[in-house]
Amino acid sequence: MNLKRIETFVLVATLRSFRKAAEQQFTTQPAISSRIASLEKELGVILFDREASPVTLTAKGRELLPYAEKMLRSADQFQRRAENNALFTGTLRLGISETVVHTWLTQFLRSFNEKFPRLDIDITVDVTSNLRHDLLERTLDLAFLMGPVSEPSVQNMALCRYPLVWVANASLPIRDETLSLAELAEFPIITYARNTQPFGEIKERFTQAEAANVRFFTSSSLSACLRMTQDGLGLATLPTLIAEPEIEKGNLKQVQCDWSPSPLGFTASYLRAPMNGAAEEAAKLAVEVAAMHGNQS
Repeated sequence: MNLKRIETFVLVATLRSFRKAAEQQFTTQPAISSRIASLEKELGVILFDREASPVTLTAKGRELLPYAEKMLRSADQFQRRAENNALFTGTLRLGISETVVHTWLTQFLRSFNEKFPRLDIDITVDVTSNLRHDLLERTLDLAFLMGPVSEPSVQNMALCRYPLVWVANASLPIRDETLSLAELAEFPIITYARNTQPFGEIKERFTQAEAANVRFFTSSSLSACLRMTQDGLGLATLPTLIAEPEIEKGNLKQVQCDWSPSPLGFTASYLRAPMNGAAEEAAKLAVEVAAMHGNQS
């Protein structure tokens, strides 16, 4: 029995869509339909009601689904027990928060290339809210994001934590003493996108400080935030690991404040799903690389 057809059956049943299954397997919708038709012919049963919207399982399809999932789990465990990462093939769809891009992503990719020689990688860089959505929609296999993702279907592995620091261009007329949030609000605040946890926390604290005149320049790009700060457009709160080199070069100066946002905590998050062993092994590798990077910092 063709294991790829079994995997396609489980995928269509889970996503309730031939189109989404095709996108996930990097193929065409006719190819997915052909696999299901071949499996149905082999089994002598109809698995899906194709007239329904969305696609639904027939009674026989519902009966067979748990057995198909068990077959895939067994195949996944069989593959991993061999401890041969060269067995992993296909494409790993990886979502990454930009902070990771600026810290240890390159080291991870070098290690990934050595450990998984037959596995391609497709990288999406986005904010955590979008990465979380794509992970749950199964358009990503693995995500390095500000986590954890509190869903029963998701496994989270702790990666790293990055403290944040207030910084500005040295040309800004900022006093060299500890300032309040109300005093910081005299300048535009450059920070993360509005649909992120750090922005929510920062906005709430400025509201509590009754800094009614505060203005936010928000961006989903950490590079854009850094450049705006270097160009003297306002104050920013950035990960210390990213800000420190710019401070040492004299491009930025640290601004003392009586409050700083919570450190950014990142996790490697992936779905607990059959045939997702590559994501789990890649997550374990990311934990190792992030730990080594932290020890070197």
